[in-house]
Amino acid sequence: MAKHKPKFIFVVGGVMSSVGKGVTSASIGRIMLAKGLSATAIKADPYINLDAGTMNPTEHGEVFVTEDKDETDQDIGNYERFLNTDILSVNYMTTGRVYDSVIRKERNLEYNGECVEVVPHIPEEIIRRIKKAQRTAKADVTIIEIGGTVGEYQNILFLEAARMMHLKNPEDVAFVLVSYLPIPARVGEMKTKPTQSAARTLNSAGISADFIIARATRPLDKKRRQKLATFCGITEQNAISAPDIDVIYKIPQILEKQKLGDKLLEQLHMRPRKTNMENWNKMVRKITSSEQELKIGVVGKYFGTGDFTLADSYISVIEAIRHASWASNRKPVLTWIDSEAYQKNPAKLKELAKFDGVIVPGGFGTRGVEGIIKAIQYVRENKIPYLGLCYGMQLAMIEIARNKAGLVNANTVEMDPDSADPIIHINPFQATNVRENRYGGTMRLGAYDCKIKPGTLAHKAYNKLTISERHRHRYEFNNKYREILEQSGVVFSGVNPEQDLVEIAEVSDHPWFVGTQFHPEFKSRPLDPHPLYLDFVKACIKHSK
Repeated sequence: MAKHKPKFIFVVGGVMSSVGKGVTSASIGRIMLAKGLSATAIKADPYINLDAGTMNPTEHGEVFVTEDKDETDQDIGNYERFLNTDILSVNYMTTGRVYDSVIRKERNLEYNGECVEVVPHIPEEIIRRIKKAQRTAKADVTIIEIGGTVGEYQNILFLEAARMMHLKNPEDVAFVLVSYLPIPARVGEMKTKPTQSAARTLNSAGISADFIIARATRPLDKKRRQKLATFCGITEQNAISAPDIDVIYKIPQILEKQKLGDKLLEQLHMRPRKTNMENWNKMVRKITSSEQELKIGVVGKYFGTGDFTLADSYISVIEAIRHASWASNRKPVLTWIDSEAYQKNPAKLKELAKFDGVIVPGGFGTRGVEGIIKAIQYVRENKIPYLGLCYGMQLAMIEIARNKAGLVNANTVEMDPDSADPIIHINPFQATNVRENRYGGTMRLGAYDCKIKPGTLAHKAYNKLTISERHRHRYEFNNKYREILEQSGVVFSGVNPEQDLVEIAEVSDHPWFVGTQFHPEFKSRPLDPHPLYLDFVKACIKHSK
């Protein structure tokens, strides 16, 4: 069978941020896979940051870590979950990263004495990166999500790159505008004007949308389709309805029901090799049939943004809990708990008794830490299933050191640099970076091997003696305290063989208490839930009974 010429689909946003471009891009990729085509997805972030590692999680959302050690936007995680494959660093670019490449090339005389300019050299570098990602993945279809909203100054160069690609090969490039159609409460009518404005703004960049994904609280009706066709320059059938739903994994089904996949392929002069979404449909049926609730408390510190709660700070954790719960025929009910509440009022700790399990996810800094430690103590003493992730593992070791091993001043040097008992200290390989205030991209990142101790909870969950998991941290468990914590009931069930670093810690006199230095949630997929989360959910189900 002749191989298709590579095709490119640009996904841009209109009206407002957080409109669903990432999930739309991932869903288009899933549909392409169902059509028998290979697909990959790229995120173009308009920030000057070289990567997402130094971005505030309460503003930007979770930092997702790739297998090959890159700190990326959370949408890379969406791509991995929907496409059920690893997405590597070549698929992520920022404005800062693009400019950095161009400047380095200029310094290396790679432009042969040309005057290097923003246009065309920056868009050309963007195009080079897009094509490199396509070649690396050997993808028939490459979906490029451009961050931000059309009309913002920050992403104009990415749009220029898209325009240049379309001008050169119009049959190989399609444009999808994901836009919001508000329904003002006092008006009661779905309004297309903001999307019309977004489409015209896109036109001003030399681009016409081929499709409009109409995000709204309700489905798109015929009249609104007609208006979008008339005023936005698309055909009526290319106005695709995308109403709010309870589970994002239903989106490929909603889009495919409107034949978006076939329409995109027709636009790109391609034909599907097959159409088969049965494994995805089966997974969604299992989600919708799970009715028995599982109550999970998530004790964290990155929830608050003004008067609102931003669960996107922990999106991979949330999705991993969901994947494992649905696979176990349970409906997860997650409660966000700001750890500062326990710090201010320890009496509130009793509310943890109502949960079937508790998770403490990763984090940085000192805010709310003592509240988390109090929560861990309550969960441990009351035999509630516990999963501690990265900082959640480190703080669990501090809690046990203080309250079981008698090291009342035990701490992490992140909290107290002069701690008498630094249970958690700086990774020796990171000490220089911290001293010299080098923080961006300097942590222990990406995939590392872990040897598992036979007969432990970790071994039971993985059913393997060697695993590989992704990391994002610069502090480690201090091996000087291994023996004293082992005497206090801690089992160090996973260790990195190269550097002898603690990766997994358990509590022997507890039904299920596990902390991991790595982030298992980064490798969880709806079609392939993570084994550690599956075993945690199993313990939660047992506790609920």
